[in-house]
Amino acid sequence: MTKFPDSDGYYGEFGGAFIPELLWANVAELADSYEAILSSESFKDEFTKLLHDYVGRPTPLFFAQNLSKHYGAKIYLKREDLCHTGAHKLNNVLGQILLAKRPGKSRIISETGAGQHGVATATACALMGLKCTVFMGEKDMARQKSNLLRMKMLTAELYDVRSGSQTLKDATNEAMRY
Repeated sequence: MTKFPDSDGYYGEFGGAFIPELLWANVAELADSYEAILSSESFKDEFTKLLHDYVGRPTPLFFAQNLSKHYGAKIYLKREDLCHTGAHKLNNVLGQILLAKRPGKSRIISETGAGQHGVATATACALMGLKCTVFMGEKDMARQKSNLLRMKMLTAELYDVRSGSQTLKDATNEAMRY
């Protein structure tokens, strides 16, 4: 198995880039600059600094004494709930948005189910001065009003998805169409 695909987009005999046709141009643009951006010392430094100073990493491990006693094992909990926004989602989103910002993107389009990814995306966009558009199923919006309010507070433009099951699957489809 090789790290990079061949000229036809395959990694050895199997695999390849299986993405919607609508996204080919975006993926090709990213592929042109991806390695250079990721190997850039300024990118690494900025990302590391943001993870430490903004997100709050590294998060601590907590020895769960009662669970450990109950199960007869040493059980530790990684306290990702202590990250800014209350979940691990911001760790990945910050890297993605830094990656998008390097070639000059000014807007991020995302989808969310329960809302944590949407909150993280809206938070990172607000920090970086980028416009944020989030698609969320109407049923999920009704169930997750607190996350909806957080995204709005962070100036995200929200689209309620009323098609299909009105949940994450359909929000993802609508975000890709958009």
